[in-house]
Amino acid sequence: MKPEKDWNFDKVIDRSNTGSMKWEPGVLGVKFGRGKENLLPLWVADMDFLSPWVARQAMEERMGHQIYGYTIMDPGYNEALISWYQRRHQWEIQSDWILTSPGVVPATNYLIQRFTSPGDKVLIQTPVYYPFAQSIVGNGRQVADNPLKINEGRYEMDFDDLAKKTADPRVKLAIFCSPHNPVGRVWAKEELEQFGKICLENNVLIFADEIHCDLIMPGYKHICFSTISDEFAQNSITASSASKTFNLAGLDQSSLIIPNERLRNEVSIHFETLGVGPRGGGTLFGAIATQAVYNGAEDWLEDLLLYLRENFYYLKTSLEQQLPGVKVFELEGTYLAWADFNPLGLSDKKIIRIIEEEAGVALDHGDWFGVNGAGFERFNIACPRAILEEAVERVVAAFKKYI
Repeated sequence: MKPEKDWNFDKVIDRSNTGSMKWEPGVLGVKFGRGKENLLPLWVADMDFLSPWVARQAMEERMGHQIYGYTIMDPGYNEALISWYQRRHQWEIQSDWILTSPGVVPATNYLIQRFTSPGDKVLIQTPVYYPFAQSIVGNGRQVADNPLKINEGRYEMDFDDLAKKTADPRVKLAIFCSPHNPVGRVWAKEELEQFGKICLENNVLIFADEIHCDLIMPGYKHICFSTISDEFAQNSITASSASKTFNLAGLDQSSLIIPNERLRNEVSIHFETLGVGPRGGGTLFGAIATQAVYNGAEDWLEDLLLYLRENFYYLKTSLEQQLPGVKVFELEGTYLAWADFNPLGLSDKKIIRIIEEEAGVALDHGDWFGVNGAGFERFNIACPRAILEEAVERVVAAFKKYI
């Protein structure tokens, strides 16, 4: 029987000796440098909270069968995803639109390979999730950057520049981050309409990475790009996953939602050539956990969102009050807070050195997300308040020496 409520987001859980990328000293040493194996990590985007009980229970029940042979997808997986998107996002998805993939980053690479050729360009909007640029360059394509701009303290799309960039016939694909990582924007309908119209006019296919679509702060509303119009639905592929929402990233499970039959068939054929099957990839336990959380963890998510909002307000208030000049951008979606340290008048290299060597904290540094991210830092606030408080206190104490 499911407990009434078995989660406590304040509980600090020891993640050592679990191979956690976020906490593993070996990973920290490689990523941040020798001697930094014990940084307090608020970087890579997973949570320090227990995944929902329903996911753990469903996997344990299947584990108890003790045979883990080749497995077909349970029809309940699609049914759960369809029901979730209808309830949470008012998107009526058809079952045959859904393909699965072992994660959104692999899917990004698959789509770059299928819908562009070496030398073509793929558009992104920096500062943005850095594996996008890595996937583009790694597959022998070129980055077409449509940088976001800051207007009155809020990031916006530069539509004039977007029109110029997409007019280049070498731009075949746009990777659209919605909600946006790392700047935390939840795009308004008018912004989505303008973005979609410009891409459509220039025959640019849209890959909408909506992995953070359920992590929306109170007062904001995520709109799935494909729901804007049938034209947009036919010119887009949407990435979906429960991995960020319910802390399941290690299970390597995501979905691609493709209303356009021609595009869907092309992706299926490409999947076959990659050996991941005509309907895509994923994992047995990833599918089981996803189905379970979509069917039974909505209450967990609602409590999580409230906890994240309070963590964000703590971070924003603490940094802005104690380090005058530092700006923490409003968090509309995701659990990744974006802070500008440039007003302190320090170089990007010095900001990074202070955070790593004096504060002893591991953050995602802004220049990883593009040159226009220099001097910014991304804080992962999906952790118990005690961990966040320690990290913030360290950062504040370290920078106070320089202001």
